[in-house]
Amino acid sequence: MLFSRVRGLPVLTPGDAGRVGVVRALTVGAAPWRVASVRIARGRLRRDAVVAWSALGAAGPDLLTARSAEDSDPVPAHHELVGSRVLTECGEERGTVLDAAFDPLTGRIEAVLTTSGELTPDRLLGLGDHALVVRTGSGRPPG
Repeated sequence: MLFSRVRGLPVLTPGDAGRVGVVRALTVGAAPWRVASVRIARGRLRRDAVVAWSALGAAGPDLLTARSAEDSDPVPAHHELVGSRVLTECGEERGTVLDAAFDPLTGRIEAVLTTSGELTPDRLLGLGDHALVVRTGSGRPPG
């Protein structure tokens, strides 16, 4: 599943089929690289909800279900992956993140799609407010 396909999807609670809101953003946690939480826009007069990925019941192409409409356990600080600059550990510019693919069951990041090509999770070092930092080369030890 792609980040771009999830943004804007409705989030429902399964018991009463109540609409919690819509997906505003996905928060990525490092080591292991996976979706840590979902930020849900609940309307103009209500603050966003933050739900841990593990608290979701299901993620499909048309909607997400949450076990609870309430905020969940503490989650990592949100840093926007899509749109981030990509820098190597040496500070060299490597484009911009266009999208990311992840497993909808586990939330594991499978690939990061950039203006310079596809990055595998073994290349990812860190994500902050300024940029996504990646390893130079394949990221695999010489063999």
